[in-house]
Amino acid sequence: MMKPSQASRLPQPTAEEIEHSERLLQHLRATIASHGPMPFSQYMERCLYAPGLGYYSAGKTKFGAAGDFVTAPELGELFARCVVHAVQPVLAMLGSEADFLELGGGSGAFAEAAILALAENGVLPRRYLILEPSADLRERQRERLRAALPADIMTRLAWIDRPPEQSWRGILFANEVIDALPATRFVLRRGEVYEEYVAIDGEARLMRVDRPADALVTGAVRHVERDLGGNFQDGYRSEILPQLPYWMQAIAGSLDAGLMLFIDYGYVRREFYLPERRDGTLMAHYRHRAHNDPLYLPGLNDLTASVDFTALAEAGNSAGFGVAAYLPQAHFLIAAGLQEVFEHAYEQATDDAARHRLAQQVKKLTLPDQMGERFQAMLLARGLPALPLPAELLAADQGGRL
Repeated sequence: MMKPSQASRLPQPTAEEIEHSERLLQHLRATIASHGPMPFSQYMERCLYAPGLGYYSAGKTKFGAAGDFVTAPELGELFARCVVHAVQPVLAMLGSEADFLELGGGSGAFAEAAILALAENGVLPRRYLILEPSADLRERQRERLRAALPADIMTRLAWIDRPPEQSWRGILFANEVIDALPATRFVLRRGEVYEEYVAIDGEARLMRVDRPADALVTGAVRHVERDLGGNFQDGYRSEILPQLPYWMQAIAGSLDAGLMLFIDYGYVRREFYLPERRDGTLMAHYRHRAHNDPLYLPGLNDLTASVDFTALAEAGNSAGFGVAAYLPQAHFLIAAGLQEVFEHAYEQATDDAARHRLAQQVKKLTLPDQMGERFQAMLLARGLPALPLPAELLAADQGGRL
């Protein structure tokens, strides 16, 4: 629970925001009163995605300076153009039947820059699909892209509610998606695995309690212990995604031939579960401030946990994909032509302010204390006769660390 002094350091919510959070609280209390304490993963899912109430499904600005956080695509077009430079050889190899699927379109900034770059390079996919569960975000994306793209290109765009059921070929791209999957919180007590739940105290306030974990969660934790070569100490608390292999199969099972690119903040497993990281990686983000109380103002905070990239690789393997490359975001962008993309944009810039913004983009995307080292890129491939990725990217691969 957040201390009053910590809450006072956060921006004050408006009366409208407090009312919105209270509506979600009433929903959570009613659910807990009817069914008992809910697993933290279910609480996180409700806080982020409950229809009309969750963080991503209500109509508040999420991305950019007016929101709660800034993702790489919001900084400008350099990020998207580097992604396109990295994956366009695969699109070209797959030919006219290739599609591009973006998971969670955010504000539409990535799609806008990527589609324009694909058009410039003559590798427009047959369809550009955006899998966006939020009706509010979907409408914002549609408005933005209609205003930015020529009508003939807009005909290639489609929004979908669920992954394609029919087999397809192409590129699947997900930026900051895995960190928002509802995370299971676990803790070790006397050598046994417990799962964190959210309950209600005697004054109708949310509280966290631990209960013996079921077989799925226990099995997932024991797998990590075996892989690390030792048991977690009593009191060690962290996050795990036991559903990740099933999620991966659901979103990528129909991708017969192509490449998946995941970019997110996280670590390889032995760094994720460091002994000193005894309370996991869970964070709440509220108006560009990070704090560690997920029960504070539910519905107004983005809740995220860092990604165990070793688990992501395992899930990809179990779905039939091989790891093509794994590397920090800075290395990925540089290998994907950041210097060339930056120089071209710099030459096209119309004034000093625009050139300054481009330089700031590069710093934010690549410096170790910004996104450069905290964010990682993982490419997973299946069904390709060869792997036509830039040679610099393959040379920078750090997959051996997984």
